[in-house]
Amino acid sequence: MKKIFPYIKPQFFAIIMGLTIKFIGTIMDLFLPYILAHIIDDVVPTGNINEVYFWGFVMLIVSAIALIGNIVANRMAAKVARNATRAIRHDLFTKISYLSSSEIDSFTIPSLEARLTSDTYHLHHMIGMMQRMGVRAPILLIGGLIIAFSLEPVLALVLLCLLPFMGYSVWTISRKGVPLYSSLQASVDNMIRAVREHASGIRVIKALSKVEYEKERFDKANRDVVKNEKRAGLTMALTNPVMNIFLNMGLTLVILVGAYRVNAGVSETGKIIAFLSYFTIILNAMMSITRIFVMTSKGSASAKRIGDVLSSPGNLPIMADGPIKTNAHIVFDDVTFSYNKKKDNIKNISFSLKKGETLGIIGATGSGKSTVINLLMRLYDADTGKIYINGESVRSIPHEKLHKMFGTVFQGDVLFADTIRNNIDFGRNLTDGQIESAAKHACAFEFIDALPDKFGHMLTGKGANLSGGQKQRVLLARAFAGGNDILILDDSSSALDYKTDATLRKNIKENYSDTTSIIIAQRISSIRHADLILMLDEGEIIGRGTHDDLMKNCPAYKEIAETQMGGGHFE
Repeated sequence: MKKIFPYIKPQFFAIIMGLTIKFIGTIMDLFLPYILAHIIDDVVPTGNINEVYFWGFVMLIVSAIALIGNIVANRMAAKVARNATRAIRHDLFTKISYLSSSEIDSFTIPSLEARLTSDTYHLHHMIGMMQRMGVRAPILLIGGLIIAFSLEPVLALVLLCLLPFMGYSVWTISRKGVPLYSSLQASVDNMIRAVREHASGIRVIKALSKVEYEKERFDKANRDVVKNEKRAGLTMALTNPVMNIFLNMGLTLVILVGAYRVNAGVSETGKIIAFLSYFTIILNAMMSITRIFVMTSKGSASAKRIGDVLSSPGNLPIMADGPIKTNAHIVFDDVTFSYNKKKDNIKNISFSLKKGETLGIIGATGSGKSTVINLLMRLYDADTGKIYINGESVRSIPHEKLHKMFGTVFQGDVLFADTIRNNIDFGRNLTDGQIESAAKHACAFEFIDALPDKFGHMLTGKGANLSGGQKQRVLLARAFAGGNDILILDDSSSALDYKTDATLRKNIKENYSDTTSIIIAQRISSIRHADLILMLDEGEIIGRGTHDDLMKNCPAYKEIAETQMGGGHFE
């Protein structure tokens, strides 16, 4: 909860104003039964109809103040909750954007989505309810008890004896409820994960006739949510019947004792009626407090989950690693790394590239090709070894400066539901000339120019209205357009035909000769002209050199070349 208070602090004045108005309106509610008792016991017996009218008018005024005060205060509470939640959601989204890759792996994407949606929703309700009922219910409870004592001390003692039992019951139930709501949110994370996987893989699911299988997976996740919600709901729902038992027992005792006292002439009818009204007010206040505990249980669990993200370190810290003297643009010095810290994903990787050179990386799936890129861009930190760019350790370069060095196309990269132009520009305020030039170099200009709206053509989510090859060419244009120092192409030409792939390589060589390129590919044709090729297997380099070197010295590379191109003799 500590992480949430700074978002409420800017609303302090509005909260104080709202609580003041709510306090006044609640006090007016407390006066109504007292005035009614006064009319019945003191005014009516006098037979003065004008005084009855006067006190009736006073009741109307008090009722109007109470009504208007509560409406205004509730509107102000809703505004405070809205503004605070909007700020929380904004900062949470920003924080997620700057989380390190290892932190995202730890939280998981579905969980982050749930924290940004359902958890902030619960927090919104808690902030609003605490302002609406957090003041009103205690005032009605305490004020009702004080006035009840002033009216009928004997009857008030009956009620007072019940309060410790009611308070202990609410505390015990709430203590068990908070962990159950945390479990509920974890099961919601799993359900969101199932939905995301179904939505992203819908074509594969339909193609393989696995709709029923996916329905079963979702049904299991859905049942877990229902089970956890049922457990939490039933636990917290105990508060209502328990409160009703205690309060109805008290009400019965009050009526019995009150009847004896009126019959004995030690009390008056108006006081008993007023006392019953206060008893009802106190009952409703206790029920409101139990609802507050339920919502607070949900909100506290959600606040903790949100606070965990907000308090995470975020981007990997900048380290004071000293520079080295080197003529190389990129240096990997005996780098080893493991995602789960159990088995090394890459081991003892060393190489260097001069500015303008091209590195090709090839290997089986899971051999560590993309991991090399992740470490170079410092999406993760190497476990051992050092990585340098222009002699500076990547750990000592500020993140914004580091990432601006790269133009990238990753595996499964995303196009957004926007125009082709904006997808290539990507918020960098590039000129039309830069965008068109990048599209030509990426072999995308021809098909874009043939579209009715050309670069203004609107793409659907993930570029679903383009073919696989067209999507890759737009992504390549995005990478080229920035004019970055380092170009990373991670399996970025798998959907291109050989002719387009060859033209693309020619364009890179002619137009980006000063750019250091790292190409990860499954096709040897995509990397055969690279200055250095690394053949990886299970995270280790099993071959390095030019294409000709590897054809002579690396049997695994030679086997791939012969399989793909009949002996590796191709252009």
